[in-house]
This record gives sequence, structure tokens and C-alpha cells, in this order.
Amino acid sequence: MIDELDLAFDEHAEKGKPRHRRGARGSGKKGGAGKSSIAFLMAFVLLAALGGGVYFGYNKVKGFFTAADYDGAGGEAIQVTIAKNATLTEIGNTLVDSDVVKSTKAFVNAADANPKGKNIQSGTYNLKKQMSAESAVTLLLDPKARVTAGVTLREGLTMMQTFALLSKATKIPEDDFVQAAKDPEALGVPDFWFNRRDNKQAKKSVEGFLFPDTYEFDPKMDAKAVLSTMVQRFLETTTELGFVDTVQKNLSVSPFEALIVASLAQAESGVDKDTPKIARVAYNRTYKSKPPMPLQFDVTANYWLQLKGSAAKHSGQLSQKELDDPTNPYNSVTKTGLTPGPIDNPGRVALEAAMKPATGPWLFFVAVDKKGNSAFATTNAQHDANRNLACRNGVPLSNCPK
Repeated sequence: MIDELDLAFDEHAEKGKPRHRRGARGSGKKGGAGKSSIAFLMAFVLLAALGGGVYFGYNKVKGFFTAADYDGAGGEAIQVTIAKNATLTEIGNTLVDSDVVKSTKAFVNAADANPKGKNIQSGTYNLKKQMSAESAVTLLLDPKARVTAGVTLREGLTMMQTFALLSKATKIPEDDFVQAAKDPEALGVPDFWFNRRDNKQAKKSVEGFLFPDTYEFDPKMDAKAVLSTMVQRFLETTTELGFVDTVQKNLSVSPFEALIVASLAQAESGVDKDTPKIARVAYNRTYKSKPPMPLQFDVTANYWLQLKGSAAKHSGQLSQKELDDPTNPYNSVTKTGLTPGPIDNPGRVALEAAMKPATGPWLFFVAVDKKGNSAFATTNAQHDANRNLACRNGVPLSNCPK
């Protein structure tokens, strides 16, 4: 078979042949035939070299566009974990490393060719070694192949509520989480987080550091690894916010104290827009008022109930005995200052509110409607008027007229 490029070369050579040259036929000069033979041989070698080069170049270029791939549905079973927010190229690299597909290029091509190819989620999958890229994409889009299930942990859950949800999602015994949480520094919480500037002893706990988010946990992870992942998400978020530096520079409190305020504001706030104001009330009562005022946040009594294994109650259902319990270290009705530690795990909005509280002299607030909106006051008289408004709106406060 003759290469088309060779034909083009011959045609060019024929068209370019000179009409007049030395040593024409019949000249009788010696060496004409020899020179012609040499020229023919050189031309042959040149053509062979050119043809071989074209063939080699074709194969090399072809290699750039043809991705190595396996055939079929694969063989040996294997579990592979796809990282959160991984690109198709990163997923392909992971699959190549596990010998699921032969090349990243083949996988990316197959994913691009599939209408749902960009919908591959993070998580752990049951796959097979040496699958065709197309088969791998199909399996990664099959929910039945997914080993892990996501768990969403909302803002404001206590650590005990978090452990219960994690146990249900991961099938890890709840007590494993309780035991792993006993050493928050072993989970990755830096020791400086437990410093306080208010001369109170910090309660070393994982409470407050289990960042609320949606997670995908590898089934091979134990309780410690799961909690460490959540702590790491907390540290990433506070670093992104500049939480530590902003709090220490602008508020003159420790990051731990600000985290406590974030947890209090998270628990008390009914709508996001009120959260910075509630944080300001906590700061004003604790650090601005002379003498310092007790916080009088009902949520601290609820937290103590939960720590003791009891169910939380609506504020209007809490008894005076529960609110004033002298054995409660989180008692904020009669004791001044911030609680020993956070009372829940605040989300991003609450962290930002504690870091950058609203500016105002407020010392009181109360939810005034069933949507969770609060009214704020600087005097008892204003606060009483707001409470009466709440009662008229059907908010179940403890001292509403029957």
C-alpha cells in the first residue's frame, strides 16, 4: 500500500523535473548511468525515510488522541473513595491509582460523553478493577454502588444530639463517639482554644467544635476519625472567617469566650438577622454592664437538662427550679458571666455574629412572634412591653396571662 504523502512527494518531484540539464541522453560522457543509479538509490532511501517518519509520526499523534482503556465490566471487587468536590480529572486519577480504569483520559472522555457524567458525587463506591471507563462512569452514577450515605448536621445541635445522628448514619455505637470526645485535643482542637480572659476555668469539651454541615464519611472510619473530620471543618471555617484574629483584636475576649457567645446566640436566635444583636446582648451583659448582669438565657437550663439525659423544653415550660438549679454549672439565671463552655455547635452565621456583633446598648430581648423575630430593649420597662407583645402574639412565655 502506498502512503498518500509518498504519492504527493512523487508528484511534486515529477512536476519539478528540469527540462534542460547537463549530461543529457546521448552526450556520451561516462558516469551518467552511475550517477543516475546513485541518485535513484538516494531518492529511494529518502522516500523510505520519509515514509517511515510519517508512519512513526502518525502513530505518535494517534497516541495523543487515543486514550488507553480496559474492556468490559472488570474483575476483582474494590472499594474506592471519591473526595468531596473532586474534579473529573481528580476522580480519574483516583480510579487509575486503584487500577479501576486504565487512564484518566479515558475516564474523562467517558464522563463527558455521558449526559450525567458531571453528577458523580463524593463518597465510597463498590467498583471493580480493570473496568472500561464507560462501565466505571455508569457504576459511579448508580446509587446502589454507593457505600456511604450523607448525614446533615444542622446548626445548634448539642454534641449528644450530634453523636446520636452520627451513630445512626455510620452504624458506629453512640458510646464510641462519647469516648472519643473525651479528649478534644486528640481530635485536633488546638490547646489555645481553651484559654479564657475572664478568669474562669474553661470546660474542655468537643462541644462547639463539631461544625454543622453535610458530611460523607468513609465506612472504614472510626468514631475518632469522624469527629476529627468535623473538628477540621470547624478549624477551616474559623480560619476562613479570620475568627481568632478578629475576636482578639476587636473584642478583647478570647476565641473560646466568643465561641461560647456564638453558641448562645445560635440557641436563642429565631432568625438570622437577629443573631448579631443577641450576641451583642451577651457581650453587653457580661462585659459592659456595671456590675455584670447574669445572662438569664433559658437555653442554658435546657443544656443542663440534656447533659443529664433529660429532654429539652420550650422556655415557657421550664420551671423556676430548673432555671435556678444551683447544681447547674451552666446556670445563667443567678450566676454572672459566660457559661463554662459552648452549649451547642454553632454554624457560620452565629460565628460571624459573635465575631462581629451588632452595635447597640441592648440588654434584653424576647421572641415576639411565632416566626422567631425578637424585639430588643435597654430598660426593664421596654422589655416588659415587648414581653406583653409576645404574649398577645401567642408566644408561650412563662408569665403570660392565662
